[in-house]
Amino acid sequence: MIGALRIAFLVVLFGAYSLPVEAQLGLFSTEQRIAFTPDWHGERFPDGRPKVADAILARLKDTDAEQAWDVLQEANYFNQFEGHWKVINPGERMVGRVVTAVFMPRRPDVDSVIQAIGKKEGRIGDENSWIIDILEPGDVLVVDLFGKVKDGTIVGDNLSTAIFAHSHNGLIVDGAVRDVSGIQEIHGFQVYTRDFDPSALENVMLVGINVPIRIGQTTVLPGDIALGDPEGITFIPPQLAEKVAGSSEMSHLIDDWGHQMLRQGRYTPGQIDSKWTLPMVQEFNKWLEQKGSKLRMPEK
Repeated sequence: MIGALRIAFLVVLFGAYSLPVEAQLGLFSTEQRIAFTPDWHGERFPDGRPKVADAILARLKDTDAEQAWDVLQEANYFNQFEGHWKVINPGERMVGRVVTAVFMPRRPDVDSVIQAIGKKEGRIGDENSWIIDILEPGDVLVVDLFGKVKDGTIVGDNLSTAIFAHSHNGLIVDGAVRDVSGIQEIHGFQVYTRDFDPSALENVMLVGINVPIRIGQTTVLPGDIALGDPEGITFIPPQLAEKVAGSSEMSHLIDDWGHQMLRQGRYTPGQIDSKWTLPMVQEFNKWLEQKGSKLRMPEK
């Protein structure tokens, strides 16, 4: 990320938010994470990150980018989709709560402060391993590595194994990964990355954990829901996750009923694809009731 948001991270690091020097590397306090997600009124993790319920995550498993797009556009969230990825272990849709991390090109004086904070916090290993220890089941690690490929490989097969062991979920990195053959052997571990490279991670520094980050044309916050499908990644604000799930379920039901009506010859393609008449809506709602669904299409 370039511009004001990256500068803000450094401002936070050096105390503009009146944080003590020994503050956690996350840079945002619990109170700040809550303040930056004011529309979420549900459960949160201890660090303030929104915690969308597992049941809603399960309902999102059949949602695609177009279905989520409609709800997000209506809610004035216009910058939530990012495409152009290479995917390791494609298959079932990736759905999970976002944990964010942001790296910048290494500057020795700044990195010395980061290393000192990490040592004080008891962090072990290189900085790209620090972000793995905080992952919870259901999390998706989302990393802003400013598109770096050579010397921009956030993980290989060892750290990928650690990510999957902690989260049972996947990784999204605006950068690269290495050891692709090894990562392919981690069944269930799905990775969205810009590219692959045999080099190791070099000349970068970790400047934020669970802070707002930029992934391509999107702004991503900790606690967002990452939804991966063949088109790319949609980042759903937590307060809209249930609405997206409900809209997706209704969309699937509309398609099922419409296909059934076409097979039976009850309605023409023109009738199914255009605005439904009141009798069609009433018939559809009766069909929903018979299926035991609580969803209904408004008759107005």
